[in-house]
Amino acid sequence: MQSGRVVLVSLTMMLLAGCASQTDLESVRRDSDEMKNRIYSIEKGLGDVRGEVKEGVEKSLAGNREHLEALQREVEGYQKEMASIRKGGADLQATLDSARVDMQLLTGKVDDLRIQAQRPADDLALLKEDTGKRLALLEDRLTKLEQGLADQQKKAAEPPPTPEGMYQQGLDAMKSGDTAKAREIFSKFLDQHPKHKLAANAHYWMGESYYSEKNFEQAILEFQEVIKNFPEKDKVPAAMLKQGMAFKEIGDNKSSLYIFKKLTEEFPKSEEAKIAREKLRAK
Repeated sequence: MQSGRVVLVSLTMMLLAGCASQTDLESVRRDSDEMKNRIYSIEKGLGDVRGEVKEGVEKSLAGNREHLEALQREVEGYQKEMASIRKGGADLQATLDSARVDMQLLTGKVDDLRIQAQRPADDLALLKEDTGKRLALLEDRLTKLEQGLADQQKKAAEPPPTPEGMYQQGLDAMKSGDTAKAREIFSKFLDQHPKHKLAANAHYWMGESYYSEKNFEQAILEFQEVIKNFPEKDKVPAAMLKQGMAFKEIGDNKSSLYIFKKLTEEFPKSEEAKIAREKLRAK
């Protein structure tokens, strides 16, 4: 078709130019006719090819449809078969569950019968055990009451301890490591004899009991009782030294150094002042 257009264009140009001969015109016509015949043949061949292609595609599509329909029928059959299998499995599972429930009910009834058969013997055993426990508790309470009565009678027969004796009891408890008992005795001693000559010592040992238990804040307070209320007693340097050490334990280095310095100034010849100077040098 493109060649035909070229021929027509050439012919038109020749006519316009007025320079074409009769022979040339005939030659052009022949070429044009030949070109038309070729174009017609090509178009006819293309039409035949299109028809064959269309027919082949339609046949292929028809075959594929049949194949797909066959596959779909097979799938539907498989789905129906699976649905039937699932239904059968569900029915079987329901039957098994029902059987399990029946078995559990039967087992429960058997256990109930066994329990009912054993109940009289079990009740008797429980009653016997409970009675034995009650008797044991009563005997234990009676023993404790008798012991308490004996202790009361013994205390009533004994003269009350002297202040010095009570102080010595607290000191003995402190030496044996029973700080709680020692503190209890010293506290009782101070309640009964707050102005006794050993009161400062009692406060000091209470501070020591707290210090040994790492209750440094309470120890500081007890040592302060000695320092503040009994400034003339011999336990003051020891109380100041342990108070400074307690301040150091809780991280209050400023207060600790102040106490050590004050100790060296107020009691320069004491053994506690010597230790305080060493701690000041090592600060």
